[in-house]
Amino acid sequence: MFNMTKRLLIASATSLSLMASSAWADGLITIIVNNPSNPYWFTEGQVAKKTAEDMGYEANVSAHKGDTNTESKLIDTAITNKAKAIILDPANADGSIGAVRKAVAAGIPVIIINAEINQSGLAKAQLVSNNAQGAAMGAMQWVESVGDSGDYVELFGAPSDNNAQTRSNGFETVLSQYPDLKKVASEVANWDRTQGYTKMQSILQANPNIKGVISGNDDMALGAIAALKEAGKLDQVKVGGFDGSPDAAEAILKGEMEYTVLQPVATFAAEAIRQADNYIKNGSTGVDAEKQLFDCYLITSENIKYYTSAFMLSEY
Repeated sequence: MFNMTKRLLIASATSLSLMASSAWADGLITIIVNNPSNPYWFTEGQVAKKTAEDMGYEANVSAHKGDTNTESKLIDTAITNKAKAIILDPANADGSIGAVRKAVAAGIPVIIINAEINQSGLAKAQLVSNNAQGAAMGAMQWVESVGDSGDYVELFGAPSDNNAQTRSNGFETVLSQYPDLKKVASEVANWDRTQGYTKMQSILQANPNIKGVISGNDDMALGAIAALKEAGKLDQVKVGGFDGSPDAAEAILKGEMEYTVLQPVATFAAEAIRQADNYIKNGSTGVDAEKQLFDCYLITSENIKYYTSAFMLSEY
């Protein structure tokens, strides 16, 4: 069902590239994401690109894959290409500040999306999911699935990304209210499915009787599910995710994942382009606040029917 979404996005991106020419009216917008092998970042880049092109800009998407040196070189390329604006999902909350500062010094406005940088007043806007709200909502659903007692584990995202700690704090805000829930392990799996799988294998060896896994993103959760299935333990362990990816939606349909928290990445990726366009033309994003939070949504077996395309619920 959802595998078609990525194929359609790829086909759309390919056809748009073939249509591109040097005759774009409004100049270039450079879009830099993390790693498009993850469907979340793939969607982020392609939605931003299509929105920019629909508005008359040339747009390109590149990826730093979490490496600040690569990110810095991509910013240099954007400066060389005289980009009108840069849409950036930063590699590192602190380590990306220098690259953003370099673009701003060159007179290029930067709109940050998905993950924050730890300096205000530099980017023209920072558009991110309301991770604290989403994490608390997910944790409440997780307790409903797991119960209020037993051993559990947490899979933690990349420590360089503020979202990882914000989500973990949101989980803790809820789960600390249940003293009979015992966190027996917390492992960094860096948003990665393979690391989620290997970390879960090790956790199971030391903690064979866990009842639940709460994960900072879907890919880590899906890796954990693979390890639990391999060990024959998925029936006794409840897993919750975060992102709202097509693969997580499939896992919910199969009864393998309890829920995922959908980040409205398609919404804020498009909004970032609109604010960049406004800044290019009017010198202002049109929004008073630099940091803008977009509320997340819970996806469960009860509302999965409304999940009609990548990272979108049709009823919202």
